[in-house]
Order: sequence, then C-alpha cells, then structure tokens
Amino acid sequence: MNLRKIPSTIVTGFLGAGKTTLLRHVLTHAGGRRIAVIVNEFGELGIDGELLRGCGIGCDEQGGDDGRLIELANGCLCCTVQEAFAPVMEQLAQRRDAIDHLIIETSGLALPKPLVQAFQWPTIQHAFTVDAVVTVVDTPAVAQGRFAPDLLAVEAQRRADENLDHESTLQELFEDQLLTADLVILNKADELSPEALRAVEQRVRARVQPGVQCVAVSRGQVDVDVLLGMQRAVESVIDTRRTHHDEEDDHDHDAFGAVALRLEVTDRARLLEALLGCTRQWPIYRVKGFVALPQAAMRLVVQGVGQRFESYFDRPWLPGEPCVSQLVFIGAALPVAALQRYLRQQLGGAVSVVQPQASATVD
Repeated sequence: MNLRKIPSTIVTGFLGAGKTTLLRHVLTHAGGRRIAVIVNEFGELGIDGELLRGCGIGCDEQGGDDGRLIELANGCLCCTVQEAFAPVMEQLAQRRDAIDHLIIETSGLALPKPLVQAFQWPTIQHAFTVDAVVTVVDTPAVAQGRFAPDLLAVEAQRRADENLDHESTLQELFEDQLLTADLVILNKADELSPEALRAVEQRVRARVQPGVQCVAVSRGQVDVDVLLGMQRAVESVIDTRRTHHDEEDDHDHDAFGAVALRLEVTDRARLLEALLGCTRQWPIYRVKGFVALPQAAMRLVVQGVGQRFESYFDRPWLPGEPCVSQLVFIGAALPVAALQRYLRQQLGGAVSVVQPQASATVD
C-alpha cells in the first residue's frame, strides 16, 4: 500500500488576478510531473474548465497522461466544501500512485482558510498534505488602491482600523487570502513601473505572514520549481494564521451572485461596448464566456474584470458542439431582468437566462 501523502498546492486570489493563467503555465511546464487539478468555479458554466481543457496538454474530460481536470459544484468553496470536496478527494486518494501533485484553484470569492482546514479531516489527512497556499495578486489593481480592476470602491487604508465593524467583505477576503499565503505571486508586473511595483510589494508585505516570499511575474510565468515542493504542511499550522473570519459561525455570501445568459451576437465590438455599459450601470465584477460570431469558424473567448475586457479566438467550433453565445455575469445583487433588457437594446437580439448545468464529476 502506498502511504505517501500527495502534496497539494492551493491557488487563491481575487477575480481576474490570473489564477487560471498561472495554472495553465504550470501544466504546460510540468516537467514530467503528473498533476491533478481541481477547479472550483463561481458561475453556471464551466468556462475556466473549458479553457484548461483547451490548453492542448491532455486535460480533457476523460483525463489524460499529463493530468486530470475535475470541476466541483458551483458556489463559494467555504460553504460547499463539506458537500462536494471530500468525495472528490477520496476518489483522488484511490489514484495516488498516478498523481505526483494536486493543484486546487479556488473560486475568486472563496475564503482559503476553511479549505486548508478541510485537510485536517481524517478521510483526507491520511492521503494529502497542503504543500503551500499560493495567492495571486493583480498588481495594477492594487496599485490603483483596489483589490481587482474596477470593483466596488473600497479603500484598504481607510478600512485598516481593527475596531471597525463595517469592514468591506471584498477587503476582508483580499486580506484573508494574503494572511493564509505561503507564497504571493505579484502578477501582471510588466504593466507597472519599477517604482509602482515596489509600492505594491510593500503594501502586500504589510498583510502577509513574516517570511512569506513575494515573486513578481508577468502572465503567470513563474518557475514551477518555486511554486511546487514547498513542503509547508499548512494544515498543521493553519489554525495559528488569524484571519477576519475566524470568529464567524457562517459566512453570508448572498451579496454575490451569478447569472448565465445566452445572447444573439452579430458584432464583436458592439458586444464589448455593451458589456462595458453593463459594468458602468451595475456592480458586475466578472464576465466570462464564449461567443459565436456570424461567418466565424472560430470560437471567441470573452473575459472581463470590472471595466477591462479582452477577447480572442481560441479554437474552431467542434462538430456537434452547440454554436451559441453564452456569458456568465458575476456581481452583487444582479438585476437580471434589467440586464437582459439592456443587452437586448444594445445588441438588437434575443437574450435569455440559461438554466444551471450539472458540474462535471470524477467517473
């Protein structure tokens, strides 16, 4: 019997910080490591999972020689971990001979500490150890005094007083992700001047545990040997890492929601302008999905954080694949009906709500 514990790296970070980009880089440069992946998503479509499957290294729905992609149930991880996390981990434990390392990419809205504490459960502890918690930071956003581009305007310095009982949920989440980190990735460093990058690093270092290393990278391109193999056994010390949520019996995440919409899109620029208009009217934190353009054989990927959007063609539509446009909107108290009306007016086509789909599970 193999009694080796599988080292597990938890990758956390705010929406749009670059967690999926980092993960794709690690999988592409695995160096022979057999890496299993768990992606916990907030939303109704497997967008991040689909992008990972398209990275061309064998991470398809059936699994491959280089790794396996598993998507957990929708929702905040700290609330759903007992319902979906343990069974997946137990099934992975049965495959420990075929796994060198496990990487868990948390939702951008998840609290990392409860996930690490789950590794203390007897059914998980016997087979896994938390190698490290890695927090990915969007440096341009932090340089602007925010936690991610164009999110709710919560200024960290004004909220630093511990005696205040009206801390912003987004601020607490950002700080909790830093307080539980063993390594901080300062992503998108190429978008800042050296002076601005140093200022961001100083701000981050004021929040992390003593001795935590901060590594500045661009496009998630960090040395895999730096990221994996830290051997911190975080589950044994996580209870000593104090966070904002330690005294809470439960977490109210009702302020966050996600809606998936199917749209008729005829023009790429018109769509991006309409999405920008949405973010100016409502507290939309993230938009992600795929778009089918007329006369285009390629699938268009659309991703947005705050008021910053990008789009690119990633691959041809597959035979038999529904050639439709579907986007997930993540935000606070989203007015779905108003959002639909606005998009209909701007795009000149139908906009409908997509019913939640079942998540992928381990066979």
